[in-house]
Amino acid sequence: MRINGSETGTVRVFHLDLPPEAVERFTTQAGTGEFPLQYALGAKDLRASFVDVVNIDDLGEMSVSSYLSEAYQVQGPELRQMKPQLDALRGHLVILPSQAFGHVGQELTVASPLRWIGTFSEEAATPRGPALRATSATGSAGVGVPGKTPDSRRPLAVTLIGLAVLVLIVLVWAFGGSGG
Repeated sequence: MRINGSETGTVRVFHLDLPPEAVERFTTQAGTGEFPLQYALGAKDLRASFVDVVNIDDLGEMSVSSYLSEAYQVQGPELRQMKPQLDALRGHLVILPSQAFGHVGQELTVASPLRWIGTFSEEAATPRGPALRATSATGSAGVGVPGKTPDSRRPLAVTLIGLAVLVLIVLVWAFGGSGG
């Protein structure tokens, strides 16, 4: 399974065939760097913060296909075609969006206890409302705009410094004022 380093909007779903008590150990990167999930995928790079491990029982009445649709905006013919197989799954799933591979091109060699279920595309965001037509809506923010000089940010900086001093005074009074 080839991962393109520049891919976005792709979600891969794997079934995890392990007893519930072994799932966390398998899917969590240890402090020593050991990461069984990464090894079973054969991945060069796997960002643990983007790994979604789902206990299907925790979804309650929600089906797996509905979860993918809601959580990952997966739509389209791939999902409709796989809906019966997805909704029949039991146990645990590992869901890996494109970001999980850290924008590193790599070849996965999936091994047990993982089983690839499917690869799905996230629905592309569609802009809301009509296109902006005003001339002021074009160009770069803050460049050549009257009244947006660096000095116009000074009142905000003064306010933030004043607020920080006030917080410091309150903390000194609360913790240091009763030293007596």
